Amino acid sequence: MIDKKVDARGLSCPLPLLKAKQALNSVDQGSVVEVVSDDPSSERDFNVFSKQSGNELLLVQNLDNVFTFRIKKA
Repeated sequence: MIDKKVDARGLSCPLPLLKAKQALNSVDQGSVVEVVSDDPSSERDFNVFSKQSGNELLLVQNLDNVFTFRIKKA
């Protein structure tokens, strides 16, 4: 189940990650935020962010250079 969706297509680094952080701050612990981005550096950014923040990266998907991330708030 996805609790909040963020469309960050057209935004370049670090804006997709910033939008994800804002969304995570607005939901409760255990909630899932889905972020869609077309910035190629976002894959690296979201992996690093999840390790540093303790939030769980449930999904990293790349379909035709459109990335979908699902993050579960710790």
